[in-house]
Amino acid sequence: MDQTELAYQLCLIAQRAGQDIMDVKAKLNNGNIRLKDDGSPVTIADMRAHNTICRGLSRLMPGTPIVSEEGMSGNPNTSGVSFVVDPLDGTKEFIKGNGMYTVNIALARRIGPSRWKPVLGVVVAPETGTTWFGGTQVKAARQRSDSIRNIRVNNRSNPPIVVGSLSHPSPKDSLFRDDLGEHIFEGVGSSIKICRVADGTADLTARFGPTSCWDTAAAHAVLNSAGGSLLNPSGEELDYDLVDNRLNPPFLATRGSNWVDVWIRHQE
Repeated sequence: MDQTELAYQLCLIAQRAGQDIMDVKAKLNNGNIRLKDDGSPVTIADMRAHNTICRGLSRLMPGTPIVSEEGMSGNPNTSGVSFVVDPLDGTKEFIKGNGMYTVNIALARRIGPSRWKPVLGVVVAPETGTTWFGGTQVKAARQRSDSIRNIRVNNRSNPPIVVGSLSHPSPKDSLFRDDLGEHIFEGVGSSIKICRVADGTADLTARFGPTSCWDTAAAHAVLNSAGGSLLNPSGEELDYDLVDNRLNPPFLATRGSNWVDVWIRHQE
């Protein structure tokens, strides 16, 4: 299966999972919410979406490992490729009812003994009916209703539009933004932040707080396909450990190199 056909199939799977989430949302109450050991919330919607995605991926590419926030299937150490999944990225936004949550599915390829790079990504925002997708062999695109258009990072002039976390702000985020000079800030949830950089409706987003591989891998692939970068604290393209340490370091998603020096300075 070529990457274009795979992207189409992943979009369908992610969109089905998004419909599961919307069905649960109509009946959501406190009895449908529990806390994980780390204190983060998980809902019935997370688990239904997880099950839908895992069934779909297992039929699509049998035996391919699946690294999901809600559970792992298979062992990435024994494979050259692996799926990376967040069935509901932005559970806090889902519970708040602001619509800024997503379904994330990435295909990652091994680039070293324990390092992985996302090569194809699909991100669905169920509330708005928006799907972003892209990969190393698939041009980045955004689908809304029945229309699909290719997307590209924007080379707009200043002031830049900076998008940042709604539920997980940190003092470091504010200090970094202050050092950028004049800018426009917009609060956005989940991987929508990275997708907005990819589709040119924002210029950059920085994250100093904790995230995991499944929070970023899908949107990362879309951003790379659209001409942008997702950088680690050293200013190099981020890669992932899918087994031993799935936590990301701080990262910057950017349309260009304009702010990389500022980013690196704030890691010191």
